[in-house]
Amino acid sequence: MDKQRLVPDYIFESSWEVCNKVGGIYTVLSTRADTLQKKLRDCIIFIGPDCWKGSICPYFEEGNEFAPWREAICAQGLKVRAGRWLVPGRPIALLVDYSSLFARKDEFYGKMWEWYRVDSLHAYGDYDESSMFSLAAGMVVESFYHFYLGPKYKVVYHGNEWMTGMGLLYLRHQLPEVATVFTTHATSIGRSIAGNGKPLYEFFTAYNGDQMAGELNMQSKHSIEKQTAMNVDCFTTVSEITARECKQLLDKPVDVVLPNGFDNAFVPKAQDFKKKRAAARKKLLNLANALTGSAVSEDALIVSTSGRYEFRNKGIDVFIESMVRLSRDPKLNRQVVAFIEVPAWVGGPRQDLQQRLLHGGNYTEPLSNPVVTHWLHDMGGDRVLTMLASLGFRNEDSSKVKIIFVPCYLTGNDGIINISYYDLMTGNDLCVYPSYYEPWGYTPLEAVAFGVPCITTDLAGFGRWAQTEEDFGESLQSGVLVVHRTDTNYSIVADTVKDAVRDYAALAPNEVKASRHNAVKLSRRALWPKFIGFYYEAYDIALRKADGRKCAL
Repeated sequence: MDKQRLVPDYIFESSWEVCNKVGGIYTVLSTRADTLQKKLRDCIIFIGPDCWKGSICPYFEEGNEFAPWREAICAQGLKVRAGRWLVPGRPIALLVDYSSLFARKDEFYGKMWEWYRVDSLHAYGDYDESSMFSLAAGMVVESFYHFYLGPKYKVVYHGNEWMTGMGLLYLRHQLPEVATVFTTHATSIGRSIAGNGKPLYEFFTAYNGDQMAGELNMQSKHSIEKQTAMNVDCFTTVSEITARECKQLLDKPVDVVLPNGFDNAFVPKAQDFKKKRAAARKKLLNLANALTGSAVSEDALIVSTSGRYEFRNKGIDVFIESMVRLSRDPKLNRQVVAFIEVPAWVGGPRQDLQQRLLHGGNYTEPLSNPVVTHWLHDMGGDRVLTMLASLGFRNEDSSKVKIIFVPCYLTGNDGIINISYYDLMTGNDLCVYPSYYEPWGYTPLEAVAFGVPCITTDLAGFGRWAQTEEDFGESLQSGVLVVHRTDTNYSIVADTVKDAVRDYAALAPNEVKASRHNAVKLSRRALWPKFIGFYYEAYDIALRKADGRKCAL
């Protein structure tokens, strides 16, 4: 059957997170790049925003690719930098400066209403910036197609999230020869319902997307997402959970589900892994001592949660609750250091903590506010700090559990830890992601790929997938524990997580080794070569529709 599929000659894929590490879509695209590059060698081209405006981007190596075309498109008012994305496969990336389009914003919004009834009247926040980038990306594909390609090539343009919708619709109207694929990684309305504390699941079939868009002041984002889903050649999402959401809230069933895979090229090999793990553990345990002033055992269990700062959706509240309850559990027989690695409105690294880490030694007195590694611009309003304070938790010396908030991007130069996220991941013993709203869930997949057992929930796409795999999802000794979560069982989930961490801390070394082995075993079932076939199914659907339009021209 695969031989009968139409396969693209060129794929252009756009996202706000191309060469711009802000969330999980960066991981989706950057880990998938090498698999596509091996098949399409430099005919997979990623398009992202030029957030750096000519300065150095740490994820991008500028080159001189497509120089004649870039001169031509520059004459049309768009500046494009070309080079390589610094990820496995080193695919071509184009970073586009979209600032020149703001002067024509109202004109474009008028066209989108005329062509597709996209409502931009209620736009606010990041809508304008995202839309101008999206339009610029569509124009880049249009220009490149006319300059280098033409109708003899089978071309796919793939956009991710509502932020690329306007460019997809622009291209659909202006260049119908190009096949369009749209992936929503989470519907804007579903995320908003969950983030606003409304019960998403119990009353799910009663929700109307258009109605909720009005109630939540999300009309414009919902409109561009819905109209893009309706008008592209192939509409996709990342899990069965979100597919259900699309049908209910966007009134459009998806054509294909594209589960997120991983590339184990990001995981260090055996000896290197061992060295990195030792270095990461030493760094984290020294940090715990320097911040809290408590003696921290070398065999302390290191637990972490991470992701976007979506306090309820990502289950950060449940993680805090479970760790505080664990600190009061008399059955806990081992020290636990729990890290919350979530970027917040960070001001800068704490100088008092920097000094302690610089001088080394064992400290016996805590620093002031001994739960946070960096100062925040709004210390009094931060939800993590507020919840810890409301629960009366201050990392007291007598507590076997220490909770440490690391509110910055772990790029390797944060001023305190100075180790990148993946290198730090090697130091973990256990990861916990008790999500309430998680269309897929890259963080648990990353954890198991690094041999770190994890706890997730059945409201995460990854958790649901793990439950379908034989011998997985029932306990941490299988490598992943999938906890049942609903709109209303917050306290039960917190206790389940607490008990699971406590029990894991008591496992014998051979049991821990087996659990880590099983985690890796599960991750190998989610490598990109296993999942890339779903993408080729989506490309085939889109190309056949585009072929039909070519025949009609």
